[in-house]
Amino acid sequence: MLDTLPAQRADNTTPLIAGIVCALVGFTSSFVVVLTGLRAVGASPVQAGSGLLAITMLQGVSAIVLATRYRIPITLAWSTPGAALLAGSGTVDGGWAAATGAFALTGVLVIASGVWSGLAELIARIPTTIAQAMLAGVLLPLCLAPVRAVAIHPWDVLPVIVVWLVLVRVAGRWAVPGAFVAASAVIGVEIARAGTTFTAHRMVPTLAPVVPHLSVQAVLGIALPLFIVTMASQNIPGVAVMRGFGYTVPWRPSMLVTGAATVVAAPAGGHAINLAAISAALAAGPDAGQDTSRRWVAAASSGATYLVLGLASAALTTLVTLAPSGVIETVAGLALLGALTGALKGALGGMGTGAAPAAEMMPAVLTLVVAASGTTISGIESAFWALLVGLVARWWLLRGVTTSGDGRP
Repeated sequence: MLDTLPAQRADNTTPLIAGIVCALVGFTSSFVVVLTGLRAVGASPVQAGSGLLAITMLQGVSAIVLATRYRIPITLAWSTPGAALLAGSGTVDGGWAAATGAFALTGVLVIASGVWSGLAELIARIPTTIAQAMLAGVLLPLCLAPVRAVAIHPWDVLPVIVVWLVLVRVAGRWAVPGAFVAASAVIGVEIARAGTTFTAHRMVPTLAPVVPHLSVQAVLGIALPLFIVTMASQNIPGVAVMRGFGYTVPWRPSMLVTGAATVVAAPAGGHAINLAAISAALAAGPDAGQDTSRRWVAAASSGATYLVLGLASAALTTLVTLAPSGVIETVAGLALLGALTGALKGALGGMGTGAAPAAEMMPAVLTLVVAASGTTISGIESAFWALLVGLVARWWLLRGVTTSGDGRP
């Protein structure tokens, strides 16, 4: 009997450790993307730090609530594809306040998708090729940033890329966090060289709420693309990942909780909270222990870890602000390469051969090109126009062609 005690202790601590790892990987591999996206749509450094703090804390609380209530490993995340979409955008009419209004509207739409299943079904009916092509087009310019940065600031950027390459080979899960550590070292050298001094208040996490309002540009250029990307790239795949491990996600409560958390976080700068997709496997899979009925502890542990990580938001924002040109853009670009790979595969892969698949590929390519162009028309960003162009082109080229339920011939 005594021999079984170490195994029991290990089984009890395994989900806790898995949850901590899940949060650390999720946070460190993409918080730079979040800060970059918030700054792109008009946030000041203080407001971007406020957004990171709000979204980190609220997703932590929400994960604890859902995991403990339903006793399944429901892990949450911020919308990294959504943050990438913001990073490829610019300020809209109304500036930062309008952007926060768009974030709040995104949360309302997520709530609506929980209350009315037809809205989620409508999003699911958007062809995978078009939705993923839009995401790929948004990601592509961001993923080119490391290439551009090497040409301009090689000695600042190359150490970050080298560390990333080494870790991709030996410990892929930690490649992006390792790249950020390397970037931090580069930033530290720059700070020491410049003799920069810090004040204590810059290290204290602070909320900087604004009064959100909406503009047409914010609705069409931010809210709708953000909602579609969040649903198509996070919430719907997140349910599928959980199903693969034998768990059924309670759709309505999950959408109500994450949507409400997004609405609450919006005035402080939080853009979108959603179900975790890729990182969900860390808490729902074997890494969280053999007892499947105890894996919910990993999700709760992940949420608690996010609460701790949120306290570092101001310090991390300050560090990012002091980075030499190109360094943070490089980390963000490297962090998004995996998402770009998945989006390209979803947009262009597996279509087969023949006239119908070829006709479907062209709308996907058009969607990708328009999204990657960064073109703004009437103040509305390219993501919206890419989706519109792709859907219209697909309708025109595939008229009369029978397609399957997922939008494929």
